Amino acid sequence: MDDLDIAIDKSPYARRDSRKQRIIIGVCVVVGLALALGLGIGLGNKHSGGDSGSNSSPTSSPTASSLPSPASLWQPAVNASWQIILNQTLNIDSKDPAIKPDVEIFDIDMFTHQNTSVVSDLHRLGKKVICYFSAGSYEPYRPDSHLFNESDLGNPMDDWPDEIWLNISSPSVREIMAARINIAHGMGCDAIDPDNLDGYQHNNGLDLTSLESIDYITFLAEKANAKRMSAGLKNAGDIITNVLPLVQFSVNEECVKYTECSVFSSFIKAGKPVFHIEYPEGAPSDVTTQSSRKLCSAPGIASFSTVLKTKSLDNWVEYCNGQVAMTSVTDG
Repeated sequence: MDDLDIAIDKSPYARRDSRKQRIIIGVCVVVGLALALGLGIGLGNKHSGGDSGSNSSPTSSPTASSLPSPASLWQPAVNASWQIILNQTLNIDSKDPAIKPDVEIFDIDMFTHQNTSVVSDLHRLGKKVICYFSAGSYEPYRPDSHLFNESDLGNPMDDWPDEIWLNISSPSVREIMAARINIAHGMGCDAIDPDNLDGYQHNNGLDLTSLESIDYITFLAEKANAKRMSAGLKNAGDIITNVLPLVQFSVNEECVKYTECSVFSSFIKAGKPVFHIEYPEGAPSDVTTQSSRKLCSAPGIASFSTVLKTKSLDNWVEYCNGQVAMTSVTDG
């Protein structure tokens, strides 16, 4: 599939609620994963997608010699400052040299900003840009939603009946995601933030496994790296050991709430940041200082890049140093 010519979808959407992580690490799973990955065994395409009918490995990866070296990819620093906005479009005044908050990195929705100059405007201000898209779920409001095959759709996501788990081993799904990565590259994004890589932890209706998620993350990271973009891991804490060498950062939701932050410390030890989000009760207007301090003083997050956000991931943000900011945006 060639790069998709996708028009921007102006319909507003609400970011899903935070993902509950259930870290279950079994010795048998770890050994199995190590053997499969270490010996280079490709995953069988047990969920054949679309009209392909292929039983070969779903991954069609660039050769090692064609990929840029890790040193040539953007590696965000541990403790890097950031802002994440997924349901609004940033509004950057070309005559104003400043943006609030004055952080190093912005994580923004790819489709919402596709036909704007926001990425180049942020670069002009010396910022790096991470572009978000859902890699593991079907969203009917996305401009490329008509390209998905019904046979690749699983169960609706909990609490989000319009959003459906995807068969991540399907060649058709991977073709669409490769096209999305091409869009991010064309926009000038420095990295991708692919969401919903943890379908195996949920009632997905497709019998997805952790091995398939590892293979899929490998596919996404290699596609992004081939375009000289970095890639992140969203949640999915129990496969960190297997994919840590493939990604440059973690995006985590609510590890404090679910007492899981120690799981993500592997990123810090590897010199890679954890972009960490907590959703305090009452945000944004009724967040108490006591609540903020409790979230920010939790064990194991001292080196995390922590932000306090509303569950809609709008333009409001609070940091652990007490700074509060509202980024200028256009709704819709």
